[in-house]
Amino acid sequence: MKVAQGVADGSVSLAFRRWRKQDVVPGQVFTTSAGLVRVDAVEVVEAESITDEEAVRAGWGDAERLRKRLAPEGETYRVELSWAGPDPRVALRASADLSAEDVADLDRRLERLDRAASHGPWTLHYLDLIREHPQRRAPDLAEIVGRETAPFKLDVRKLKNLGLTISFPVGYEVSPRGLAYLGQTTRR
Repeated sequence: MKVAQGVADGSVSLAFRRWRKQDVVPGQVFTTSAGLVRVDAVEVVEAESITDEEAVRAGWGDAERLRKRLAPEGETYRVELSWAGPDPRVALRASADLSAEDVADLDRRLERLDRAASHGPWTLHYLDLIREHPQRRAPDLAEIVGRETAPFKLDVRKLKNLGLTISFPVGYEVSPRGLAYLGQTTRR
């Protein structure tokens, strides 16, 4: 979160990570709470070679503090980062003017998620649950549906990726797009 915010505001352009194997590749783009973050370059470095200037570019006060926060095992990677634009889900979730084709596409995508779930159909139930309990804690919602919190949150993230929900520091809401979809779908 701190790194993503820093990349978005321009105060962070590097990250240092210690991994057993390289975890990211140049050109990879991550969707974060601060928007899209792109990996521009990745190289293995010696932790002792990290300069104070690089540490500051990574959001740390100095190299010594950064080195103390690296994982104890693995190679040290220097990752160059840049901001690649706003999170496209933000505009998507605000788009409540759904055509019949949009609704049919969402129907297909949600039906696919329901079919793939080992716990049975869940998409419409979760949307209704979130609409009925806006900004309620995820563990409380997970308990209502009899699931563990982590898998429940993963499922809600799938709805968010379709622009149907909005995440808050605590809980979720159904987005304007999600509300429009619930008002138009015939899947019930």
